[in-house]
This record gives sequence, structure tokens and C-alpha cells, in this order.
Amino acid sequence: MTNAFDNLEVWWVTGAQLLYGGDAVVAVDAHSKEMVDGLNKSGRLPIKVVYKGTANSSREVEDVMKAANNDARCVGIITWMHTFSPAKMWIHGLQQLRKPLLHLHTQYNAEIPWDTMDMDFMNLNQSAHGDREFGHICARLRLPRKVVVGYWKEASTQDRIAVWERVAAAWADAQDMVVLRFGDQMNNVAVTDGDKVEAEMRLGYHVDYTPVSELMEHYKKVADADVKALVKEYFTLYQHDAAMEVEGSADYKVVYEAAKAELAIRSILKEKGAKAFTTNFDDLGTADINDPKFVGFDQIPGLASQRLMAEGIGFGAEGDWKSAALYRTVWYMTQGLPKGCSFLEDYTLNFQGEQSSILQAHMLEVCPLIAEERPRLEVHFLGIGIRKAQTARLVFTSKPGDGITATVVDMGNRFRLIVNDVECIKSKPLPKLPVASALWIPMPNFEVGAGAWILAGGTHHSCFSYDITPEYWEDYAEIAGIEMVRIDRTTTIPAFKKELQMNEIYYMLNKSLS
Repeated sequence: MTNAFDNLEVWWVTGAQLLYGGDAVVAVDAHSKEMVDGLNKSGRLPIKVVYKGTANSSREVEDVMKAANNDARCVGIITWMHTFSPAKMWIHGLQQLRKPLLHLHTQYNAEIPWDTMDMDFMNLNQSAHGDREFGHICARLRLPRKVVVGYWKEASTQDRIAVWERVAAAWADAQDMVVLRFGDQMNNVAVTDGDKVEAEMRLGYHVDYTPVSELMEHYKKVADADVKALVKEYFTLYQHDAAMEVEGSADYKVVYEAAKAELAIRSILKEKGAKAFTTNFDDLGTADINDPKFVGFDQIPGLASQRLMAEGIGFGAEGDWKSAALYRTVWYMTQGLPKGCSFLEDYTLNFQGEQSSILQAHMLEVCPLIAEERPRLEVHFLGIGIRKAQTARLVFTSKPGDGITATVVDMGNRFRLIVNDVECIKSKPLPKLPVASALWIPMPNFEVGAGAWILAGGTHHSCFSYDITPEYWEDYAEIAGIEMVRIDRTTTIPAFKKELQMNEIYYMLNKSLS
């Protein structure tokens, strides 16, 4: 899959005014072009920055903001005040802006030229002055935005811009995200449910119920030659027993059916333009596999889910549409980064003192992007759900390393994003549990990390990444306008409970005022 960032842009708008004369405007323009060119050549930004000129009047600000709203390539706006830019001229444009905003507080020159600086130089280089004026009007408008402070040539400054670019792109991707729910969610489960209308209003994505019978229409049309070609691809990509390649063998038949399920899911996702999906192990087509009219998957499509996640398709088990959408966002943000991400589920606990940890797994659906070694294709019996059967899956353990996991829960009056720093550690072999898995210690330790997650109402499903930092989720929550709580190495239970209590008061007051 090509990098979707290649077709996107971030627009740069420089604030100025005409008070200082035409020469100043020319200098502001030249400096801005040089800075934008330097950022693009730095190799640190995943998305191209496009210079959209200086804004010297309310009409110019409004025009560029409207243009940004209407250009699908533009995922966000970077503003910078080279000189003093009276902020009342930004009001109408900022009120209309519907794209994420980054306010860069920087300066063209790194150091003050002490021996040569005169009044003309000082009037031209007034970022210290102009950015505060602009910051005030953003605060007055209650405008969500990211503020990055630092010299534009420094790697640390560029890296913070890069984080925001990735999040802004993922936000744009979510605004037309369709999530297909094959069947409903697992009966009576609370945490994976939620308000789909509010999710579309707040987070952008549209969740559609899709009858499994509709999926089966695609399943019936899958060509035998295409299935065999995909099975051959499996054998090329993954470790496996050589006997599995024998057509007509029991394991080959299971892998064949798994490949057919994958092709059917791919087909319906493409037809509907969907970026994510959920499954339910109690709804896999016709219930009775012995019925002569049987049309359905003969096994849970776990292998398909694993492989589709690796390509960026969001997935949530048991109808968990919030996790499916969030995984797509995690994958989209981390395109091109090396370590990987996955949908995961808290499965069982391992009490071992300071090394107490949580085994992350699922029946089948863990993304191979986090595998420490080349995954192994295996077939084993799975005795859960409507179809208790021999089932194909990729088996592996995750690579050790630090990462972050996150989930979104519906609190009734708001969505809450819960973020937890974790340390993936080396796990032991599981000869009787042939599934993909990860083993991690939630920060700051098992007792506090798990306790805080439970206090916050966190799900048993989450979306994990080795590559992102908390800053990604801070930017995402800011853009989305949702609550975020983070559990990290400094978290204590008393302080975390107070944070939750204060947040509750804030959102209750916010709702009453609105």
C-alpha cells in the first residue's frame, strides 16, 4: 500500500501587516518561503508543507481558511507571526476554520544580531510580540490548537510538527471512515457499545450494521483460482509445516477456507469504501454447518483480520466498533514508522512481584506488525462461538520494548480517551495456547497501571503501538475535543482519582453552559 501522506498537504500561513511598508512585506514573504523549503528538505516531516503567503488583512485570512476547508488535500494549517499581526483581523477566518491548527512560535533568525540590530530589524522580527497577540485571540475564541515553541531549524521543533502532521492526517482520514459491523456486538457487553450518532458527530466515522448474509453474497462469488493464489502467498510469507501445502489435506482445506473468507471480506470492504470492520463469533452465516443450504464461514475469520490489520484496515472483535475505528487511526498515524501496532485484549494476569504483567492476546486477531519473528501459520481447534472448528491463524509473540496502548470509552456525556504507557517484556512459550500474544507491564507498575485503567472505565480491548508517544494522543484529543487521561510512570492512584473527579466537574459544567 502506498503511503497516503504523499497526497496530503499542510498549509503554512504567515501573519504580517502593511504598517511597516512594502519592503517589510517582501522580506516576510522571502523568509517564509525559505523556512517552508527548509522544513520540507529536513526529511523529518511526513507531509509536505505548502506556503500560502502572508495574511495582511481580515479578507486574506478568511479566504485562505475557506480554501483550506474546501481542499481535501489540506489536513491542517500552520500559522506563524513573523511580525506583529493585529489579531482582530484573524477572527472571522479562525471562526470558519474546520481543519486542525498548529501555532508555531519561532523566529526566522536564531540569535539577536546585537551589534547591527536597528529599529527596522526589530519591527520586522517581532514573533515574540506577534505570536502572543495571535495566541490571545485563539484563547479568546476557545480554539483547539497545538502550540509548538522552538527554533524552526531544530530537530526537536520539527519532530513536534511531524507528530501533529501525522495526527492531523489521521483525523482527516477518520472524517470519511466507514466501519462495517458484521453482525451485532457480543450480547450484554457494555464497554464496547456506545453512541454511534455522537461518534459520527464528534469523531467523524460512520458505523454501519452489515448483515452477514450480505457478506456471504461476496463469499459465494470468490473464485477458486484466487483462493489458491492467496494460499500460495500465505505459504511464501509465513513459516508453516510443509505438509500443510498438500492439497486435499485437512490443514490445507482449513487454510483454503480462511483465504476464501479473507477475499470475501476484502471484496465487501472495497465495494462499500470501508476502512474498518468488526466481527462477532456468534454470527458467521448460516448457523448449521451440516445444513445442505449452508452458506457461511466454517471458522472465525481470524487470519483475515490479522492480515487486514497489517494493511491498515481497522478491526474490532465482538462488534467493538470504537476499537476498530481507533486501530485504523493508530495505523494511519504510524505509516512509515518501523515497529508496528495492533488491536489487543487483556486476557489473563501473571502475578510475579515487580514483574507482574498482563497477557495480551485474543482468540486469533492480533496484528503481525508487532511480531518479534516471522509469524507461523498454524491450524488448531477453536472451541468458542457458533463455529467450533479447526481454525487457521498466525502464531507469534510480540517484540520487547516500550509502547503505548489506548482506548476510547463512552462516558454518556463525553468520550474519554484512556492512554497507558506499557513495557512489553519477553513472554514464555505457550504450547497449549497457539495464538499471537504480547506480555506487558502497565506503567508505573502492575498495581497502579491496572488499577487506574479500571478506575477510568477502560475497555478490555485496546489499540497498541510501539512507535507513537503520548504527544500523538494529546494532539488527537485536542483536535477531537474529547477528554484524555494518561497513565504513566508518574501516576499515583490518589492523584489520578482527583483528576477523574475534576474532569467530571469540568464536563458537567461544560454541558450545562452549552
